[in-house]
Amino acid sequence: MGNGGSAVKVCTDHQGGINWLSLSPDGQRLLTGSEDGTARLWSTADSQCHGHFQGHESYITFCHLENEAAFTCSADHTIRKWDVVTGQCVAIYRGHTSIVNRILVAKDYLFSGSYDRTARCWSVDKEKQIQEFRGHRNCVLTLAHYSSRDVLEEEEEEEEEEEKVSRDLLVTGSTDCTVKVWWVSSGRCYQTLLGHTGAVLCLILDAPNRELFSGSTDYTIRTWNIVTGEQLKVFKEHQGSVICLELVNRHLYSGSADRTVKCWLVDTGERIQTYKAHKHSVSTLKYHAGILFTGSGDACARAFNSKSGVLQKIFRGHKFIINCIQIHNELLYTASHDGTLRIWDIRGICKRNKRRLKKERSTQGRSSQKGSLSRLFNNKVGCMVQQENGEHEAIELM
Repeated sequence: MGNGGSAVKVCTDHQGGINWLSLSPDGQRLLTGSEDGTARLWSTADSQCHGHFQGHESYITFCHLENEAAFTCSADHTIRKWDVVTGQCVAIYRGHTSIVNRILVAKDYLFSGSYDRTARCWSVDKEKQIQEFRGHRNCVLTLAHYSSRDVLEEEEEEEEEEEKVSRDLLVTGSTDCTVKVWWVSSGRCYQTLLGHTGAVLCLILDAPNRELFSGSTDYTIRTWNIVTGEQLKVFKEHQGSVICLELVNRHLYSGSADRTVKCWLVDTGERIQTYKAHKHSVSTLKYHAGILFTGSGDACARAFNSKSGVLQKIFRGHKFIINCIQIHNELLYTASHDGTLRIWDIRGICKRNKRRLKKERSTQGRSSQKGSLSRLFNNKVGCMVQQENGEHEAIELM
């Protein structure tokens, strides 16, 4: 295991903790939002700061980066849109009456969730509020968006004639222990998903499979059918709040305050791996090329073999919790409450992992051939022992 890898670069421009880190869709830029009330734009080509967005009157809670525009939300109750070329603020969205803690950009919509117990929808270009979603009894912490076209059959869509002008739906998770699904066009609540007994901290949507995953302070993850509102499964093995989720190839990864990440098979609900070694809560995670990267309250980032659960590397250098991580061009970016953005070279880990996967496939192929020969031998002598061993070995290597 690699230990204590050195950062390629440490960016210390912010004067306060970094609360979020966003990567543009084209991978050319990064955006950091900070406790110092400013956001900074970074080039992934040279790791230099190319923009400094100032204007918020309090700390930035969250940020989102598109290729041509940046969005920030703040404890000053506002959301701002910035031109990534000029650095100018081009729009201010006002209406919330408390801290705005999350934003989401989808199509021409900008969605926001706030401590004022509402979520809101804004026109990205016209700088005006389109809809307000009221119904939660406490603050809105997390958001997701999808279109009914992605999940409803034609006959089901006809039943929702009232909403046919817009088929967009917003999902909100709240500290009132509920998840709500809303029609964007009318602001009407389509579903209220009941079951959690603690605040809903994170949401992951799998629209093609009509599934929504929610993580909570009640230590559970729940799976929901987003069309019917039915609770499908409850994942119960964590011993602390579920803080973050990642869905990859029907494998669900969950990071928790119990200092572990767990991997679950979505289709069966089986927990197939637990990633340990963290000395504090797991605050963020990201899957990349067979490697699970985590950020923790112990100020370290870690890389695990996603299949075996083996810890491959620890990235040390931050002084406080790592709030967010991003990966681009085999560089790991970690943003921390210590105010720094650190950049780490992960080419070595990725290369070793690729070699390992190639070797496993090769070994698996040889095991399969060996199994065929064993079966031929066993058919002749009537002994099944070697055949069973050969098949067991192949399963272990998959």
